[in-house]
Amino acid sequence: MTTPDNWRKSSYSGGGDGNNCVEIATAPTHIAIRDSKTPARTPLTFPAGAFTPFIETLKSAHPNELP
Repeated sequence: MTTPDNWRKSSYSGGGDGNNCVEIATAPTHIAIRDSKTPARTPLTFPAGAFTPFIETLKSAHPNELP
């Protein structure tokens, strides 16, 4: 996957400049996530169909920490 150019910040990034959050970019076949504090680092990429199960697993493992 090439480096995406359509990064969006999480709606849960909070106030201020919103630099303490996760950013996401989508492509037809993959989804990429990165830390907004270090955007030059290599993003974590998932096949499009694997992203939702990944998020659902995080939510079930940490029910009081994730929206």
